[in-house]
Amino acid sequence: MAGEPSIAVVGCGHWGKNLVRNLAELGVLRSVVDPSPAALERVAKTCPGVQSYTALDEALADPGVRGVMIATPAETHYAHACAALRSGKDVFVEKPLTVDVDEGHDLIARAEAAGRVLMVGHLLEYHPAIVSLKGLVRSGELGKLRYVTSNRLNLGKIRTEENALWSFAPHDIGILLSLVGEMPFEVVATGGCYVQPNIADVTVTSLLFDNGVRSHIYVSWLHPFKEQKLVVVGSRKMATYDDVQKQLLLYDLHVNWTEGQPVPVSSAAQSIAFGAGEPLRLECEHFVACVRTRQQPLTDGPYGLRVLRILQAAQRSLMTNGRPVAFAPDSEAAGPRLGAAHSAAPKAGPPWAPRTVV
Repeated sequence: MAGEPSIAVVGCGHWGKNLVRNLAELGVLRSVVDPSPAALERVAKTCPGVQSYTALDEALADPGVRGVMIATPAETHYAHACAALRSGKDVFVEKPLTVDVDEGHDLIARAEAAGRVLMVGHLLEYHPAIVSLKGLVRSGELGKLRYVTSNRLNLGKIRTEENALWSFAPHDIGILLSLVGEMPFEVVATGGCYVQPNIADVTVTSLLFDNGVRSHIYVSWLHPFKEQKLVVVGSRKMATYDDVQKQLLLYDLHVNWTEGQPVPVSSAAQSIAFGAGEPLRLECEHFVACVRTRQQPLTDGPYGLRVLRILQAAQRSLMTNGRPVAFAPDSEAAGPRLGAAHSAAPKAGPPWAPRTVV
């Protein structure tokens, strides 16, 4: 597939335009799909010769399209991905995989039955700094993992189609699960709706794991300054990654016991070097490689489903004012078989829409 334009991008808006740019620079962009003539006109100016369509079916009818990258609103992911898989295309879908766990199971089953690649766009897994941070944890440099905190805060971009939990937290949930290496047994989420009714602008999600690790994920698009910071605390050392400052730091901070008393031990932070590659470019390259070689994506369907299960548990807790949601890690295998529970028709509403939770 090298050098052959064979990827179609569905959705050329706020984020999709970045996929278009990277695929065009890689020389593999064949077509784009967007209902907006203005969006297609912008693509035509920057990517001359690329085919454009206003309907997904038109792009899927092209036998030259081998892979489809979907960057549309979350509630459309299931229908678009189903259509692409039925057409025999490999599929990349931006996070979250879907807005419903049963739909996620169904997409995975469809992809497996068709022998197609299913990859979910969890960008941070391809970020060189996060790769280095995960290496520190797995090497034992930090000692036993204690807790992880993540802040993803800014003023805007305020969504009207999803809340801050579903918009921002998938990034951090995915990385957290990778760092800990297991699913939590309890999820608690609280938040507030200040700009629009029933759409949370601020949420705090707490996760508790069997190995004693705790995590807190704080997201907000109603904040006076921008902060994107991940803190990982171990028994021997601590590490932070600041995505605003682009800085990965390792701290030899821990607690010693002296004569029965806890004594904090500190030292200057050590800057850890990491690669300079653009995470989105690396992610796009990975999908193209999976289409070409049939390898399993790093962020495959089951990865996306694990994140989705956490999101739905957090949403359930959020809608019940922070009631803890017990989590059964072994329930991941449960779910409908291929086509058992869903057609490609959209559901009555996304999970953040107001409804009764029982």
